[in-house]
Amino acid sequence: MTQAIDVERDDEGYLFDPENWTTGLAEAFAREEHIELIDEHWIVLRFVRDYYADHLITPDIRHAAAHLAQATGIDAKAAKRRIFELFPYGYVKQTCKIAGMKRPRAWSTG
Repeated sequence: MTQAIDVERDDEGYLFDPENWTTGLAEAFAREEHIELIDEHWIVLRFVRDYYADHLITPDIRHAAAHLAQATGIDAKAAKRRIFELFPYGYVKQTCKIAGMKRPRAWSTG
């Protein structure tokens, strides 16, 4: 079932309040980005959400890559490459948006 996107977002499409996020919104945001979510996407998205809940910041890509590497049994460099395959227009643009994060003010790709 498709969920309507009727939550408050900024001009770039990021949620103003990450607490408003749902998995249905993630699927809708992914469709906007022309991404069909698979298990590896959810590994990264759930990590981003959990990290934010624990630290109140969005994790740098190196942390997300380390988590994906551990979860899938690949090395960290391969995991970082895989993140860019899963989210081809970038970690910030797509991963953070689909995970319902606010857009980070400054970012390092790690």
